[in-house]
Amino acid sequence: MSERTIDAVVFDIGGVLLDWSPTYLYAELIPDEEQRTHFLTNVATPAWNHKQDEGRPWAEAVAELTSLHPEHAEWIEAYDTGWLKMVKGVFEDTAAVLTELQALGVPTYALTNFSGEKWEVAKEAFPILTRFDGEVVSGVEQTAKPDEKIYRILIERFGLDPARTFYTDDMAYNVDGARAVGLDAEVFAGAANLRIQLRERGLPLQ
Repeated sequence: MSERTIDAVVFDIGGVLLDWSPTYLYAELIPDEEQRTHFLTNVATPAWNHKQDEGRPWAEAVAELTSLHPEHAEWIEAYDTGWLKMVKGVFEDTAAVLTELQALGVPTYALTNFSGEKWEVAKEAFPILTRFDGEVVSGVEQTAKPDEKIYRILIERFGLDPARTFYTDDMAYNVDGARAVGLDAEVFAGAANLRIQLRERGLPLQ
């Protein structure tokens, strides 16, 4: 067993703990793949959604985009009203790592780019999201990864030593942002790989 080098573990949520993709909803609403891709690439874009992650209210976002694309009003509204259908479920293998860490008494935190409104919806639907020792949600803080500010909020709010705090995220640029403020961060490439990364840092996971 290597010497333990971390005191806390921080999880990204979408792509790490929750299986989220707009495609899950829009495959039902827009069966034509070309039409669906066009809508999600050029109308309800990732950049548009990111504004909600930064704190823009959903009602405002929907109204603004509908005024630009009135012909897609129904599909745009569905991004808000049908949001939960974008979540296929919890990645159970990642959830098992989280549960094991908590059983070992390791403090765990969530650091996520997420609309504040949808975070409450998600916590109700997926109770595992309520089990963290603390959370930093971009839509609530009105600043999103990879902006340095959100990582500093995490560190300061929970009194973490960055060098002894491990962070996992499926987006490399968010990992780079975490490393820039001194966190021990790695790209998430599946729960089995995460277990290896944590064992390498001295945590006695299965």
